[in-house]
Amino acid sequence: MKQSVLIVGAGHGLSASLAKLCFSRGMSVNLAARDITKLKSLQLETSAQLHRCDASEIDQVSHLFTKLDETTGVPDLVVYNPSARVRGPIANLNAEDTLSALKVTCFGAFLVAQQATKRMEKRGSGSIFFTGASAGVKGFPNSSVFAMGKFGLRGLAQSLARELHPKNIHIGHFVIDGKISSKTRESIDNSMLDPDEIAKSYLQFHEQHRSSWAWELELRPWIEKF
Repeated sequence: MKQSVLIVGAGHGLSASLAKLCFSRGMSVNLAARDITKLKSLQLETSAQLHRCDASEIDQVSHLFTKLDETTGVPDLVVYNPSARVRGPIANLNAEDTLSALKVTCFGAFLVAQQATKRMEKRGSGSIFFTGASAGVKGFPNSSVFAMGKFGLRGLAQSLARELHPKNIHIGHFVIDGKISSKTRESIDNSMLDPDEIAKSYLQFHEQHRSSWAWELELRPWIEKF
């Protein structure tokens, strides 16, 4: 039976690479984003269904999954990519901007995971993956908001892995420890990550046998400054 993928926070870079790879493997592709006009070319390449959705809004996430129920059905793989940054010393940070960023990076992941889990539990299978960052394991100066969001995302994934793996729902958290290149493969800087190769790691994770499921994978370029 044909599998399907839902990529939340879709755009260029990793999301596009993942969408193309899934499509090449015969999967139906669903792309969700606040601005879907930027996804038109990707839609043509992958025959994707586009869904306008602000993942930080409860009603919009609920509507997204209801719409999937009516079209492609319960996704076999859900990938949560959105994140937001508010930089600066904590004394100078705007509290409302901080709250908005946390809702995008962390709370939205909870909303998407909750809706996906309800459906995957009934079916008895599925994968839910979260795109993290090095900020989720090490907080950097003047980046407290991003650290809070990514630490929360990692904690959510770790908790869900212990809760849902016994229910045959595979949880994955990906620590992207470096910058993702936007260049063609031939001109990629060795200190940056190739989005096409990251996408392959996501699919390999999705295809793991449940007798040896991992819950987290750290990806970094082979040439870097520690």
